[in-house]
Amino acid sequence: MNVKTTKTIAKVITLSLITSTMIHATNGDALIGVGAKARGMGGVGIAMSHGAESTLSNPALITTVESSEVSFGGTIFMPDIKTQLNTNPMAPLPPQKKMTSDADMNMIPEVSLAMKINENVYMGIGMWGTAGMGTDYSQESSISNTLPFGQFSNFDMVTNLQLMQFAVPVAYKTEGFSIAIAPIVQYGNLDINYAMPTGMAPPMPMTASFGAGLAQDFGFGYSLGTTYDFSNGLVLGAVYKSKIDMEYTNQLSTATQPFGIVLPDGDHLEQPAEIGVGIAYTMDQHTFAFDYRNIKWSDAKGYQDFGWEDSDVYAFGYQYTQDNWALRAGYNRASSAVVETMNPAINMFNLLGFPATEEQHYTVGGTYAMNEQFSVDLAYVYAPENTETFDVSQLPMGLDSVTTGHREDSISFQLNYTF
Repeated sequence: MNVKTTKTIAKVITLSLITSTMIHATNGDALIGVGAKARGMGGVGIAMSHGAESTLSNPALITTVESSEVSFGGTIFMPDIKTQLNTNPMAPLPPQKKMTSDADMNMIPEVSLAMKINENVYMGIGMWGTAGMGTDYSQESSISNTLPFGQFSNFDMVTNLQLMQFAVPVAYKTEGFSIAIAPIVQYGNLDINYAMPTGMAPPMPMTASFGAGLAQDFGFGYSLGTTYDFSNGLVLGAVYKSKIDMEYTNQLSTATQPFGIVLPDGDHLEQPAEIGVGIAYTMDQHTFAFDYRNIKWSDAKGYQDFGWEDSDVYAFGYQYTQDNWALRAGYNRASSAVVETMNPAINMFNLLGFPATEEQHYTVGGTYAMNEQFSVDLAYVYAPENTETFDVSQLPMGLDSVTTGHREDSISFQLNYTF
């Protein structure tokens, strides 16, 4: 790879990092898959090779590239999140309006490079938006001038979590066996702001704003991957991703203090460890793939404080190839990591600020190769609405419960260049 190519890739990575915005991901706060090929197949990528795109899904799969390959593109996320604060029939508050989050369109970048060093050694580099979550209910005044008979308007809640990862995988291949390690640097930022009533005396309610401004951090982790190709169309794969601890100074402690939430982990929010296995089988023009992943939210700092449960993720994918094009379809299923707890304040905070409740995803995609060097990928993911209602009646606010509905559409695109 020459110096000019290296500089070009570096510029693309830098530009993508600068232009990344809030992510609405779906297996908890993690993407179902990174890259258009994987997303078109329900997120499968542990045993199913997607070329350079596989640098994060399973770094061992970069051993399938024939020389060098670079992929770059992104995903346009269009989440639709609606929240209703349900009043207690015995309280003086009138029915509250169902509000729609204004955080309804976001761009997630992705750049991956994989290259063959010799017959046994392969290397790669990649940068991806990998996870995030947020809502924006700031379009209206949080407390009307007629309290205690007015609208809470979801407290003007604005939350924004963004995570991006940079990795350099190194893989070794001998016959059908491949193994790889990918050191990971993660950048994250978190911002939470909202307003709460501090008094109910008419004609003007007293309110206070809470938030510590944007907090940022870098964390370090790694990914381990392995695959075995039986040379008869069958491939098995396994991957492990380590925890990555992040600390957002004063962010969580400031935001949760008015709700009386005690956080044993302070301002730490640790991306959880993952373990996964996969199988792929190719027969003529047809490929079938299945992945299983376990995401350990309950063992991650911060998430365990908010009662998140481990997720079992099941992904099914199908691909049909013909000449210079391919068609894909898939399905992804994971139980919601956000569950109702015994703490009403945590229930309020989870559904209002971080409603990672999406469970099902239906996907389609395709590839068209212009020639032997250039190809383009597209994918569409539809996640039907999942609605959760949590009890908050023990909070002294005159509310009974919170109901949040969360659905998503997303379009992914990607350009690939082999050289």
